[in-house]
Amino acid sequence: MRSAAGLALIHDLVKQVDVVIENFAPGAIRRLGLPWEKVHELNPKAIMCSISTFGQDGPLAGLPGYDFIGQAYAGITGMIGDQENGPYIPIAALGDTTTGAYALAAINGALYHRATSGDGGQYLDISLLDCYFHSHEMNVGAISASQGAINPYLPGRYHQAVAPLGVYKSKDGYLILIAILGRWKDFCNAIGRPELATDPRYIDDPARVAHHAELKVLIEDWLQAQESDAATIRLLGEHHVPVAPILSIQQVMNHPHMKYRGTVRTITDRGAGSFEMPGMPLRFSAFANDLDLQAPYLGEHNGAVLGGLLGLSAQRLAELTAAGVLVSEPIPT
Repeated sequence: MRSAAGLALIHDLVKQVDVVIENFAPGAIRRLGLPWEKVHELNPKAIMCSISTFGQDGPLAGLPGYDFIGQAYAGITGMIGDQENGPYIPIAALGDTTTGAYALAAINGALYHRATSGDGGQYLDISLLDCYFHSHEMNVGAISASQGAINPYLPGRYHQAVAPLGVYKSKDGYLILIAILGRWKDFCNAIGRPELATDPRYIDDPARVAHHAELKVLIEDWLQAQESDAATIRLLGEHHVPVAPILSIQQVMNHPHMKYRGTVRTITDRGAGSFEMPGMPLRFSAFANDLDLQAPYLGEHNGAVLGGLLGLSAQRLAELTAAGVLVSEPIPT
């Protein structure tokens, strides 16, 4: 795009498309010659979506951004970990994937608006920071509504507002257990202690939070006295108490539900062979969930795209390649 010929190709392509997506640092796409004003001039019906860490404007916009950087600024990292050891980070691309999904929702909404209103395209500014901050459960509202009296920070393994909800030491490892609201009575019945449901110390969620230290001991003593975690999960399930094992990645990959749903799928890459990856979470009745897709190599579809959309000849494509405007890499055979 830094060459006149390359920028001309991009401008010609913009005239043919419905959506333009860019993920450069804020301001870079303008310096490259393709700001929203130019996109709208070239194609008034196009939707342009810019995806960045902090958004296109504001005091933080110019900072270099990555998932964990945006996560820290959004206050999410400050809610992971415990008071003794400090904050942790999740080894998962939560912000990257969530921001992509929000961008998809915004693009689809803009396309639908264009189709139903007769209006033209519009510009979408999607930031990882906004998406991360939108993920807070009740923290923001609790701080504001309590005028700062409630200030959740590094809760450790247990929820701070309701109980019991958290990660509890069990017979074989750890379990996630949720026995809040009406589920508390179900849990008491499941463990053979129905009288706890009316005990003043545990009568409701605020009381159980206040007495969680002793409640934790009661719960973990019962969990560790069971035959196995599998038996515990079956028993609690029979009483409709939400419970789950803390699975490793390998256990998830081998879980029959994940296999059945296609949550884990096998893909084949021409260079790397066959291996398993997360499957597509969006499922449509009109399409197969596991489409036979191949990730393209750099420049693999130069001819198909530029020849098909812009009508460039093989000779012109060869000239652009020789000049370094078009780039491609070898495709494994």
